[in-house]
Amino acid sequence: MDTQALALALPLIGWASHTALLTHRLATARRDPLTGLRTRAGWTALAERVIRRHSDAVVLLLDLDDFKNLNDSHGHAAGDFALAVTAERLANWCGRHHGIAGRLGGDEFVAIARQAPDLESLQRALNQPVAHAGRRLPVSVSVGSCHVKDLPVRNLSDALATADCAMYAAKGTAGRRGTRTLHR
Repeated sequence: MDTQALALALPLIGWASHTALLTHRLATARRDPLTGLRTRAGWTALAERVIRRHSDAVVLLLDLDDFKNLNDSHGHAAGDFALAVTAERLANWCGRHHGIAGRLGGDEFVAIARQAPDLESLQRALNQPVAHAGRRLPVSVSVGSCHVKDLPVRNLSDALATADCAMYAAKGTAGRRGTRTLHR
């Protein structure tokens, strides 16, 4: 290869390498490193698309109950393990129900299903103990949901706010945590 062709090719090779690196960084920034679920940004873009295309979509907001106590009593490694297992269970459930799961941060997860899902099967899947370091750790998850068709205007922001209210209502129930759906 002559020097003139090399001089022309090097910037193109550099540009292609830089583009590949940026694409990789963007893709990994849309995934939570602990759970592998989509981050808020990655999940939001997909969820907004689902809401536009599917009038029966249901938005779910999920929160682990007493997570601070789990971390304090069993250590952060146990807490991280519980988060990873919860994420895997949620992702598996979403896969069976044409949904998309994400992690908002901390012990808060989010999901959207294209049509009304079986929330009882989700509760059963999530509220199972987790085996870690020879111990069975209790895991309980409160779930709030919002059917977007019940909103005056179908948008993700209002659906999340409604699901959030429903989740906190579920946290307030006695006994095993449950699911709630609130309508505005």
